[in-house]
Amino acid sequence: MSLRGFLVLHRAALWGLIGGCGALALFWTARSSRPVMDFWVERVSMPLKRGLSALADPLPFSLCEAGATLLIVGALALLGRAVWLAFHGQPAALGAWALHLAGLLLWGYVGVCALWGTQYYAASFAEKAGMEVPGVEAEQLLAVTEYFAAQTAACADGVPRDEAGCFAVSREEIFSQTAGLYDRLVERWSFLDGPERKAKPAFYSKLMSAWGFTGYLCPLTGESTLNTDSPEVFLPVTIAHEFSHQRGVAAEQEANFVGIMACIASDRPVWRYSGWLEGYVYLSNALNRVDPEAASAGMAALPAEVRADLAENNAYWAGWAGPVRKTGEKVYTAFLKSYGQSLGMQSYGACVDLLVEEFWPLARENEPG
Repeated sequence: MSLRGFLVLHRAALWGLIGGCGALALFWTARSSRPVMDFWVERVSMPLKRGLSALADPLPFSLCEAGATLLIVGALALLGRAVWLAFHGQPAALGAWALHLAGLLLWGYVGVCALWGTQYYAASFAEKAGMEVPGVEAEQLLAVTEYFAAQTAACADGVPRDEAGCFAVSREEIFSQTAGLYDRLVERWSFLDGPERKAKPAFYSKLMSAWGFTGYLCPLTGESTLNTDSPEVFLPVTIAHEFSHQRGVAAEQEANFVGIMACIASDRPVWRYSGWLEGYVYLSNALNRVDPEAASAGMAALPAEVRADLAENNAYWAGWAGPVRKTGEKVYTAFLKSYGQSLGMQSYGACVDLLVEEFWPLARENEPG
């Protein structure tokens, strides 16, 4: 078959590919306009995602995972068919498979840009909340880190523990306690209001660990899907993080801050402990870069139970260190940077600025003398 004949035969797929490129070019052009992005997110993408998540929510499994599985299996099955046809006198079958798959993947990416990428160019959480996110001084960072350490220590005895002194709350119990998690935050920041949705346990949790992920929000279904293989101590705050994405918080550093705030505002000891501990980890890591001795002394002063939780978590992730995880981090960093998130994976640590701004007044009040 000639090239012309091939293109005529598959003109629908070809036009679909051209249309996808046009849609992507429209996104790249429109993202420079804040009014357009604000309108799109508020009036189109958020309502659409909430509608899609309402359809997916009753399912006991992640529709996103199921869809991805069917896509991969289907693509491989069709590839096998194309290879068979190519060996039996129809070499154009492989080209047709590649053309149709390229169009499908391109429109999938267009959907991600429309339903998720646009949020990076609309008003941020900090802007809506009126938080200035100023520079952080070493004195402030130290005081807030010590404040979080004290709060974490105070909560440590309030959660169930096993014989080794580690956090011992089942994943099933944690997943059953998500209702009303954002009620108190919505009283302060009404723009975080949104419909309640369930957190979904990931079937491919071990694969997520290999890639270095604890959870994700699927833009195409609006579902929060969580890694259930990693230690449970950070599962509550990770759920809260993913729920913040469902409520319109796009940037990872802001989602970390909002997730921590949702947890420590909770009346459930397990969630409060997970939130304070997560915040302490981010702050302590930042402090370690400017004052390693103070960070080390603060870690050593934590109760044995807290250090046991951190050691268990560190040991788990150390077991997944390797090229697959590094590749996953590089891919996600490239994904974030494609939407102007210049800090990449490091943007997870940028929530420190928001934590210091929020808690510096309290930390200063609690300083001795």
